[in-house]
Amino acid sequence: MDSARKTLTNLQPAAIKGRGSASYLAGRYEVRTAHGEDDGWGSLYEDADAVSRPDTRVSEETARSIISRNDSPDIAFGQSLNPYRGCEHGCVYCFARPSHAYLELSPGLDFETRLFAKVNAAERLQTELARPGYVCSPIALGINTDSYQPIERRYRITRGVIEVLDACSHPFSLLTKNASVVRDIEVLASMAQRGLVSVYFSVTTLDNQLSARMEPRASAPHARLKAMRTLAEAGVPVGVMVAPVIPTINDGEIERILEAAHAAGARAAGYVLLRLPHELKQVWRDWLQLHYPDRAAHAMSLIQQMRGGKDYDAAFGKRQRGEGPFAQLIAQRFRKAWRRHGFGRLPALDTAQFVPPRKPTPQLDLF
Repeated sequence: MDSARKTLTNLQPAAIKGRGSASYLAGRYEVRTAHGEDDGWGSLYEDADAVSRPDTRVSEETARSIISRNDSPDIAFGQSLNPYRGCEHGCVYCFARPSHAYLELSPGLDFETRLFAKVNAAERLQTELARPGYVCSPIALGINTDSYQPIERRYRITRGVIEVLDACSHPFSLLTKNASVVRDIEVLASMAQRGLVSVYFSVTTLDNQLSARMEPRASAPHARLKAMRTLAEAGVPVGVMVAPVIPTINDGEIERILEAAHAAGARAAGYVLLRLPHELKQVWRDWLQLHYPDRAAHAMSLIQQMRGGKDYDAAFGKRQRGEGPFAQLIAQRFRKAWRRHGFGRLPALDTAQFVPPRKPTPQLDLF
């Protein structure tokens, strides 16, 4: 464990500019943790600069497999692909944060500062799509971690994946918080003409200040709406996800977000209630207490009312929407705004055009 992480583990959580989490919360699978003790000479605070400005480190890894399968009844896709592990966007509410515990890393600051790039993602994808038993169904990109997070500018792994999908006419959908998706507008527009792609933007708030606190390295709300409009005008089917909906923080914006997204070209919409699995419970409580101490207790009370008295209920059918009167009110408000603006469903993606890529061989294209 580096000295900055050890130091911050000891200190009270404090807001860090450009980061969502405020601490190196230990993961549930860590077999060893470090705890610093001040010797009276201030040695515990020698790395104050490193603590207040944690850097981003990216490790390159070779993935053994790249397509993940899903059989959850409340999730609309059966296959997904994540080019990266961890996410520099730093969204404090991200339900994927606890996945870093499997790496013996912190679901707190490590999740947004210790990233992993699957540099062979495009190659593995081509191999898996070429398998004789592969059955084509749409692949969802960027579900656990954003495919267009800032390090994509350097690694271009998502671009490589899209090029493989384009070459074999395989349908896919995208979910992102980053306006840099428009970098790939030419290939996205071309695939959209063939009914092979749709793009959803996650818009949590229209308030720039709240966005900067809650999702510090994601694109600003107005930039996401601009990117949404650009893709829609290019013929790419676009939708919006109001996710997550958080009581006392952004639940009052549901109607405004849907109105702005529809004006920007979104024609489908959905929402997800805040989810707090595993270590995320504490990450979220720390953030609430730091930024909204006046409403922290009330916010958690409402969250627990929608989760059967607990911080989180992972049961299928409940984890996305919650239960109880307040959850029902959110659902009713969303449904009314959805109808008022004329949202519907995006066109179904076409799986019939898929042509399996050639299985890579040492002979390459000689035969």
